[in-house]
Amino acid sequence: MKHRIVVLGAGYAGAFAAGNLARRLSSADTEITVVNAEPDFVERMRLHQLAAGQDLAFRKLADVFEGTGVRLRLARVTGVDPERGTVAVTGEEGDGELAYDTLLYALGSTVAHHGVPGAAEHAFDVTGRSSALRLRERLAGLGGGGTVLVVGEGLTGIETATELAESRPDLSVALAARGEPGAWLSPKARRHLRRAFDRLGVTVHEHTRIEAVEPGRAVAADGTSLPADVTVWAAGFAIHPVAAASGLEVAGTGRIVVDATMRSVSHPDVYAAGDCAHAIGANGRPLPMSCASAGLTNMRATAAIIARLTGGEIPVTAMKYHGNHISLGRRDAIFQMVDADARSTSRYLGGRTAARLKSGVLKGAAWGIDHPTFGMPKRRRRLAAAPDAAGAWATA
Repeated sequence: MKHRIVVLGAGYAGAFAAGNLARRLSSADTEITVVNAEPDFVERMRLHQLAAGQDLAFRKLADVFEGTGVRLRLARVTGVDPERGTVAVTGEEGDGELAYDTLLYALGSTVAHHGVPGAAEHAFDVTGRSSALRLRERLAGLGGGGTVLVVGEGLTGIETATELAESRPDLSVALAARGEPGAWLSPKARRHLRRAFDRLGVTVHEHTRIEAVEPGRAVAADGTSLPADVTVWAAGFAIHPVAAASGLEVAGTGRIVVDATMRSVSHPDVYAAGDCAHAIGANGRPLPMSCASAGLTNMRATAAIIARLTGGEIPVTAMKYHGNHISLGRRDAIFQMVDADARSTSRYLGGRTAARLKSGVLKGAAWGIDHPTFGMPKRRRRLAAAPDAAGAWATA
């Protein structure tokens, strides 16, 4: 019997992990299935660009995994039973159940409305392709002089506000921040950010907590009414409740509690990677939800799975950040260097140089997804396309 590996989610963490597993494990001994609700790989880091009206090319997952031996199941995950080792799914093929020997849970996150009245009903977000397209359509119908309010001073809020302001200079774009946008940045980087807001005409409402969203406006905690033909909610992320409902041990945020190898502390056949993993970084604190965390955790998880299946030694790599990268439209950005404790240092890059660096990071990530068998000899790729053929490659 082949060892059955099921990967839930084909975002940055899941897609990279599936390709890495296919590249390094024998198709004679293992069977890899990826479950994803969408047929395409979605570059989440660029969804604010999509919402702003820019055209993005989406890669079909069927094409991405073609020739790798990875099986793709287009379906939505409705439940996980770690005691039986099964995953319940529903999709175009109807309801079904997939059995696994090893599960890699990488379903990511979605928008968190934090119970704010009207946020779910009236606000837009950019956490998924469908929601970004909904915002794109609404903005396309908004005439000159319309008002857009972005709620949230984190990376998503800053990038969304600046992207919309640059792409739609005919609109009045504002940002509502509970504190100071970019407060974690170095003083010079904060000044760069403020200059970018001023240059793009983004009005910043600092120390403004939004407590209600209504048609045409948002209401702050002090009763101030902020005009908003469109409110974009970028005030945090939430984990799908399926993890907690499954009986896996989760943190208060709903993220799966894992050990240093990304293995569930309650169920050893389950690993987690990406936003849904409650993983502790080199600084002793939980990793934030980000693409960088997806990279760090999926590498840890796949290395551990491969080592345990092949009898190898699990490599130990530090999970630490080198910096925060923030796009400020297409021609400006900030790359803030951080120390070992993830605190900002005095060093940062700004302007076009940082924008080119961010563009390179995005292109590199997309290329990696599009070439999941990079490094696999051609003969192995041919055999992966026909995993039942005789003479499958030896386990790496």
